[in-house]
Amino acid sequence: MSTDTMKTSVAIRAVSGRGRRERPRLRWGSPGVYLLAVVLIAICITPVLYVIIGGFRSNSQITIDPSGWPAPWELANYGTVLSSSEFWTAMVNSTISAVGTTLGAVILGVMASYVIARYDFGGKGLMYSLFAAGLMFPITVAITPLYLLIRNLGLVNSLAGIILPQIAFALPTTIIILVPFLKAIPDELEEAASIDGASRLGFFWRMVIPLSLPGVITVGILAFIGAWNGYMLPLFILSDQNLFTLPLGVQNFASQYSVDTAKVLAYTSLSMLPALVFFSLFERRIVGGLTGAVKG
Repeated sequence: MSTDTMKTSVAIRAVSGRGRRERPRLRWGSPGVYLLAVVLIAICITPVLYVIIGGFRSNSQITIDPSGWPAPWELANYGTVLSSSEFWTAMVNSTISAVGTTLGAVILGVMASYVIARYDFGGKGLMYSLFAAGLMFPITVAITPLYLLIRNLGLVNSLAGIILPQIAFALPTTIIILVPFLKAIPDELEEAASIDGASRLGFFWRMVIPLSLPGVITVGILAFIGAWNGYMLPLFILSDQNLFTLPLGVQNFASQYSVDTAKVLAYTSLSMLPALVFFSLFERRIVGGLTGAVKG
């Protein structure tokens, strides 16, 4: 073999070896972490699957083998629930409550967050701390004075009586997430917009809202799911069955069909299915919004 040929082969091996060294290796991590993750996922998913699959069983199957597989599959339970007017009434009420809460929390939260993030005034830190303290104030603590306030306002037994308090309790989370997004917007961008003739309100609608859209979507999803799953407040405020939301509808249906466990499971699975689908579709949005809030 000639000297030139040997040099060429050595160079090729060196280049290929360097390419192999630069290739990143996939690190799988500790097997114990994956085992723990699988266990936690199983703990979270198993009850949901049990309720959904239980709706496809008969009462005799549940009595004989509570953890068994449907044999045969009973579709009549879900058909009975879907043909019930009470279920669709509760679905509509829950939708109105969740959408109203989401819109109110997002609109008011963005406005309050914009003021806290972009303006300097006395008591700014105190206001932000007050909203942060609201995260530690559960609705169960305030349910009695809140009921008295709603009664004095004449909003008992109305959807507005649960939408307005839900907006108030969703504001702390909304503001805590949105303030870092709005602070991260450069001041030079606002100055450039003002030079171009944009007012502060125009800058807010044309620049602030689009730039903070990931955070807005995140807080909207969280407010929607929180209102959809709300139980304590509707339980105290609503007494008319025509105004029941789905959590109250599940309780009412379970009391009416207490001996029909299969139908109760079918009703429960159908009531939680919209929230599960909604959360699953926008899971990446929630994670991305929270990550942006932490970075900001």
